Amino acid sequence: MKSRFLKSLSILLVEDEHKLSTLLRNAIGENFANFYVAYDGEEGLEIFREKHPDIVITDIMMPKKDGLSMAKEIRADESAIPIIILSAFSETEKLLGAIDVGVIKYFIKPFDPDELLQYIVSLQKYFGQNKVRLRDGYSYDTVKRGLYKKSRYVALSQKEKEFLELLVSYAQQEIYTVKDSVIKEHLWGEDVSNDRLRTFIRRFRVKTSKELVKNIKSEGYQVVVC
Repeated sequence: MKSRFLKSLSILLVEDEHKLSTLLRNAIGENFANFYVAYDGEEGLEIFREKHPDIVITDIMMPKKDGLSMAKEIRADESAIPIIILSAFSETEKLLGAIDVGVIKYFIKPFDPDELLQYIVSLQKYFGQNKVRLRDGYSYDTVKRGLYKKSRYVALSQKEKEFLELLVSYAQQEIYTVKDSVIKEHLWGEDVSNDRLRTFIRRFRVKTSKELVKNIKSEGYQVVVC
Protein backbone atom coordinates (compact mmCIF):
# COMPACT_ATOMS: atom_id res chain seq x y z
CA MET A 1 0.00 0.00 0.00
CA LYS A 2 1.54 3.30 -1.11
CA SER A 3 0.71 6.11 1.32
CA ARG A 4 2.58 9.31 2.08
CA PHE A 5 0.92 9.32 5.48
CA LEU A 6 2.19 5.83 6.38
CA LYS A 7 5.66 6.71 5.08
CA SER A 8 5.75 9.59 7.58
CA LEU A 9 5.21 7.29 10.58
CA SER A 10 7.53 5.39 12.88
CA ILE A 11 6.03 2.25 14.45
CA LEU A 12 7.14 0.29 17.51
CA LEU A 13 5.98 -3.34 17.66
CA VAL A 14 6.48 -5.09 21.01
CA GLU A 15 5.81 -8.82 20.61
CA ASP A 16 7.60 -11.78 22.20
CA GLU A 17 6.36 -14.25 19.57
CA HIS A 18 9.18 -14.04 17.05
CA LYS A 19 7.15 -15.67 14.27
CA LEU A 20 4.39 -13.07 14.60
CA SER A 21 6.78 -10.12 14.85
CA THR A 22 8.64 -11.35 11.74
CA LEU A 23 5.33 -11.87 9.92
CA LEU A 24 4.15 -8.33 10.68
CA ARG A 25 7.50 -6.76 9.80
CA ASN A 26 7.50 -8.56 6.44
CA ALA A 27 3.80 -7.94 5.76
CA ILE A 28 3.49 -4.24 6.62
CA GLY A 29 6.87 -2.92 7.79
CA GLU A 30 7.96 -1.49 4.46
CA ASN A 31 4.97 0.87 4.46
CA PHE A 32 6.48 3.00 7.25
CA ALA A 33 9.45 5.32 7.67
CA ASN A 34 10.67 3.14 10.54
CA PHE A 35 9.43 -0.17 11.98
CA TYR A 36 11.11 -0.98 15.29
CA VAL A 37 10.67 -4.37 17.00
CA ALA A 38 11.12 -5.27 20.67
CA TYR A 39 10.57 -8.67 22.28
CA ASP A 40 9.57 -7.75 25.83
CA GLY A 41 8.15 -4.78 27.72
CA GLU A 42 11.45 -3.57 29.12
CA GLU A 43 13.10 -3.52 25.70
CA GLY A 44 9.98 -1.89 24.27
CA LEU A 45 10.11 0.93 26.82
CA GLU A 46 13.81 1.46 26.15
CA ILE A 47 13.29 1.70 22.38
CA PHE A 48 10.27 3.96 22.87
CA ARG A 49 12.28 6.45 24.93
CA GLU A 50 15.16 6.39 22.47
CA LYS A 51 13.27 6.48 19.16
CA HIS A 52 9.97 8.25 20.06
CA PRO A 53 7.75 6.35 17.59
CA ASP A 54 4.38 7.70 16.48
CA ILE A 55 2.41 4.52 17.28
CA VAL A 56 2.99 1.59 19.65
CA ILE A 57 1.61 -1.88 18.88
CA THR A 58 2.04 -4.33 21.74
CA ASP A 59 1.16 -7.79 22.99
CA ILE A 60 -0.19 -8.09 26.55
CA MET A 61 1.57 -11.14 28.00
CA MET A 62 5.35 -10.77 27.67
CA PRO A 63 8.43 -11.52 29.78
CA LYS A 64 10.07 -8.93 32.07
CA LYS A 65 7.25 -6.38 31.72
CA ASP A 66 3.75 -7.00 30.35
CA GLY A 67 2.19 -4.82 27.67
CA LEU A 68 -0.22 -2.95 29.94
CA SER A 69 2.49 -2.06 32.47
CA MET A 70 4.66 -0.81 29.63
CA ALA A 71 1.72 1.16 28.20
CA LYS A 72 1.19 2.93 31.54
CA GLU A 73 4.81 4.09 31.57
CA ILE A 74 4.59 5.19 27.93
CA ARG A 75 1.44 7.17 28.74
CA ALA A 76 3.32 8.90 31.58
CA ASP A 77 5.92 10.06 29.03
CA GLU A 78 3.59 10.90 26.12
CA SER A 79 -0.04 11.04 27.13
CA ALA A 80 -1.57 11.10 23.64
CA ILE A 81 0.39 8.49 21.68
CA PRO A 82 -1.84 5.86 20.01
CA ILE A 83 -1.37 2.41 21.58
CA ILE A 84 -2.77 -0.71 19.88
CA ILE A 85 -3.04 -4.03 21.72
CA LEU A 86 -2.55 -7.49 20.21
CA SER A 87 -4.26 -10.10 22.37
CA ALA A 88 -4.87 -13.85 22.42
CA PHE A 89 -8.53 -14.76 22.84
CA SER A 90 -7.75 -16.24 26.29
CA GLU A 91 -6.54 -12.80 27.44
CA THR A 92 -9.72 -10.92 26.65
CA GLU A 93 -10.49 -10.29 30.31
CA LYS A 94 -7.21 -8.42 30.58
CA LEU A 95 -8.42 -5.99 27.94
CA LEU A 96 -10.52 -4.33 30.64
CA GLY A 97 -7.24 -3.04 32.02
CA ALA A 98 -6.42 -1.59 28.62
CA ILE A 99 -9.15 1.01 29.13
CA ASP A 100 -7.23 2.45 32.08
CA VAL A 101 -4.12 3.08 29.98
CA GLY A 102 -6.00 4.62 27.06
CA VAL A 103 -5.52 1.88 24.48
CA ILE A 104 -7.34 2.99 21.32
CA LYS A 105 -7.77 -0.39 19.60
CA TYR A 106 -7.17 -4.09 20.08
CA PHE A 107 -6.84 -7.02 17.68
CA ILE A 108 -7.52 -10.61 18.71
CA LYS A 109 -4.97 -13.12 17.41
CA PRO A 110 -4.93 -14.43 14.77
CA PHE A 111 -5.76 -11.37 12.67
CA ASP A 112 -5.13 -10.16 9.14
CA PRO A 113 -2.12 -7.78 8.97
CA ASP A 114 -3.99 -5.78 6.33
CA GLU A 115 -6.71 -5.02 8.90
CA LEU A 116 -4.08 -3.57 11.19
CA LEU A 117 -2.63 -1.53 8.33
CA GLN A 118 -6.05 -0.18 7.35
CA TYR A 119 -6.72 0.85 10.94
CA ILE A 120 -3.44 2.78 11.07
CA VAL A 121 -4.44 4.54 7.83
CA SER A 122 -7.66 5.62 9.58
CA LEU A 123 -5.58 7.53 12.15
CA GLN A 124 -4.48 10.03 9.50
CA LYS A 125 -7.00 12.66 10.61
CA TYR A 126 -5.75 12.39 14.21
CA PHE A 127 -2.15 12.99 13.20
CA GLY A 128 -3.02 15.74 10.73
CA GLN A 129 -4.66 17.80 13.46
CA ASN A 130 -1.61 17.60 15.69
CA LYS A 131 1.21 18.36 13.26
CA VAL A 132 2.38 21.92 12.61
CA ARG A 133 4.63 22.23 9.56
CA LEU A 134 7.71 24.40 10.05
CA ARG A 135 10.60 25.45 7.84
CA ASP A 136 13.41 23.26 6.50
CA GLY A 137 11.49 19.96 6.69
CA TYR A 138 10.60 20.23 10.38
CA SER A 139 7.25 19.68 12.05
CA TYR A 140 5.99 20.15 15.59
CA ASP A 141 3.53 17.77 17.26
CA THR A 142 1.34 19.83 19.58
CA VAL A 143 0.09 16.77 21.49
CA LYS A 144 3.37 14.92 21.94
CA ARG A 145 5.14 18.29 22.26
CA GLY A 146 7.94 17.03 20.06
CA LEU A 147 10.00 18.34 17.15
CA TYR A 148 10.49 16.12 14.09
CA LYS A 149 12.72 16.32 11.03
CA LYS A 150 11.11 14.34 8.19
CA SER A 151 9.37 12.06 10.75
CA ARG A 152 12.51 11.55 12.87
CA TYR A 153 12.34 12.78 16.45
CA VAL A 154 14.75 15.59 17.38
CA ALA A 155 15.92 15.39 20.99
CA LEU A 156 15.72 18.74 22.82
CA SER A 157 16.37 19.79 26.40
CA GLN A 158 13.38 20.73 28.57
CA LYS A 159 14.03 24.46 28.13
CA GLU A 160 14.43 24.04 24.37
CA LYS A 161 11.07 22.24 24.25
CA GLU A 162 9.47 25.06 26.24
CA PHE A 163 11.04 27.66 23.94
CA LEU A 164 9.76 26.01 20.77
CA GLU A 165 6.31 25.41 22.25
CA LEU A 166 6.10 29.10 23.16
CA LEU A 167 7.00 30.24 19.64
CA VAL A 168 4.62 27.77 17.97
CA SER A 169 1.73 28.73 20.27
CA TYR A 170 2.23 32.43 19.40
CA ALA A 171 2.42 31.64 15.66
CA GLN A 172 -0.84 29.68 15.85
CA GLN A 173 -2.48 32.76 17.38
CA GLU A 174 -1.02 34.85 14.56
CA ILE A 175 1.22 36.67 17.03
CA TYR A 176 4.33 35.90 15.10
CA THR A 177 7.10 37.60 17.06
CA VAL A 178 7.78 36.76 20.71
CA LYS A 179 9.58 39.51 22.62
CA ASP A 180 12.89 38.80 24.30
CA SER A 181 11.42 39.71 27.69
CA VAL A 182 8.59 37.18 27.27
CA ILE A 183 11.04 34.40 26.37
CA LYS A 184 13.27 35.21 29.34
CA GLU A 185 10.35 35.20 31.77
CA HIS A 186 8.93 31.99 30.31
CA LEU A 187 12.21 30.04 30.41
CA TRP A 188 13.99 31.41 33.44
CA GLY A 189 11.35 33.32 35.41
CA GLU A 190 13.62 36.38 35.48
CA ASP A 191 15.21 39.00 33.27
CA VAL A 192 18.47 37.25 32.40
CA SER A 193 21.13 38.87 30.23
CA ASN A 194 20.76 39.20 26.46
CA ASP A 195 24.00 37.24 26.05
CA ARG A 196 22.49 34.28 27.88
CA LEU A 197 19.42 34.33 25.64
CA ARG A 198 21.52 34.61 22.47
CA THR A 199 23.75 31.73 23.59
CA PHE A 200 20.70 29.60 24.30
CA ILE A 201 19.19 30.28 20.86
CA ARG A 202 22.52 29.75 19.10
CA ARG A 203 22.77 26.28 20.69
CA PHE A 204 19.16 25.57 19.71
CA ARG A 205 19.97 26.41 16.09
CA VAL A 206 23.04 24.16 16.14
CA LYS A 207 20.78 21.28 17.18
CA THR A 208 18.12 22.11 14.62
CA SER A 209 18.48 24.63 11.78
CA LYS A 210 19.33 28.28 11.26
CA GLU A 211 16.11 28.50 9.24
CA LEU A 212 13.82 27.27 12.02
CA VAL A 213 13.87 30.33 14.31
CA LYS A 214 14.20 33.87 12.94
CA ASN A 215 15.54 36.85 14.84
CA ILE A 216 13.50 40.00 14.26
CA LYS A 217 15.92 42.80 15.11
CA SER A 218 14.94 44.87 18.15
CA GLU A 219 11.67 42.90 18.46
CA GLY A 220 12.27 39.25 19.35
CA TYR A 221 12.10 35.81 17.76
CA GLN A 222 9.63 33.88 15.66
CA VAL A 223 9.09 30.45 14.19
CA VAL A 224 7.60 30.31 10.70
CA VAL A 225 4.58 28.02 10.26
CA CYS A 226 4.26 26.78 6.66
